[in-house]
Amino acid sequence: MAAPKTYNLEAVKQHNTPDDLWIVIEGKVYDVTKFRNEHPGGEETLDEVAGRDATRDFLDVGHSQEARQILKKYYIGDLEASDWTSKLPVSTPSVSPTTPTPPSQSAIITPVATATPTVGKEVVAPPEKQCCTLA
Repeated sequence: MAAPKTYNLEAVKQHNTPDDLWIVIEGKVYDVTKFRNEHPGGEETLDEVAGRDATRDFLDVGHSQEARQILKKYYIGDLEASDWTSKLPVSTPSVSPTTPTPPSQSAIITPVATATPTVGKEVVAPPEKQCCTLA
């Protein structure tokens, strides 16, 4: 079996339109152009990550094993290792989980007042503090 084809990040970036849509997930390059119209999350979801690393987006949604199986159909190669590790911070954690960074004194927040917990009651922020409203 032949080694997978490798692509650099610049090559992936060129494929960023609905008619030519590549993405990178966990260092693998996928041509999802033909899947765009079938994507359960909508075409716009893929359009937003076209030509770039979509690893964080893919993982944040919590795709199923079935989704991972479907993805294999669109695999076209690997991202060059140098691009994956040095140019795609989205895929690489910025701090090692084994060496936590202690907070500075200025980063410690001291509460001004202690709220009384409300068990069994819905807590709703006042309208001016809400991020969105339902019509």
